[in-house]
This record gives sequence, structure tokens and C-alpha cells, in this order.
Amino acid sequence: MSFGDFLKADIRAGTVKSCSPFPAARKPSYILTIDFGPAAGIRKSAAQVTERHAPDDLVGRQVMALVNLPARQTGPIISEVLVLGFADESGAVRLAGTDVTVPDGARLA
Repeated sequence: MSFGDFLKADIRAGTVKSCSPFPAARKPSYILTIDFGPAAGIRKSAAQVTERHAPDDLVGRQVMALVNLPARQTGPIISEVLVLGFADESGAVRLAGTDVTVPDGARLA
């Protein structure tokens, strides 16, 4: 992998505007609606983060997502971004974010 390959990954910060259960998913998931500002607009994502995050805690939180992957059909919805996180020792995912608020759509540098 080269540095040029890394630069192809468009990772941006966005604010979760809504979070709802996704009962049609094979694994427990939420449907997140995320605002990436003028850079990438409002996008949806199916996120398997139910073990470490409650819906009420996610709304208003800034997250990081890969925004330049092709959209993917996930059950009855189209997931438009890949929300990023880290698996803990049990395999449950904790969402990646920033320690300070940045503008929605800010690109990881």
C-alpha cells in the first residue's frame, strides 16, 4: 500500500442526526442518518454498533466515516457510507470520533 492509496480514502466527520433500530438486519444494527455538511451531504449507514452505543447517545455525536465507497444494499436500505470504529476485546464496536468538534464534512488529514 502506498501513501497515494491512503489518500484515496475519503474519511470525513459528520454529525448523527437520527438513529433507529434496524430489525431487518441479519446482525443487530442501527440505521444512522449522518450530516456531512456541504462536502458530502446527508447520508445513511447501517451500523453494527448496538452493543456499545444506545440510539439516544448517538444522536448529536460526531462520527467518522468513509464516504467514497459505492453505496451498498443492506436489506431494505441502501448504506451510503461506512461508519468507522474499533472492536473491543469482546468484538463489540465502539465508534471512532474526534476529541474536539470539527465542521461537518471535515476530511481526515
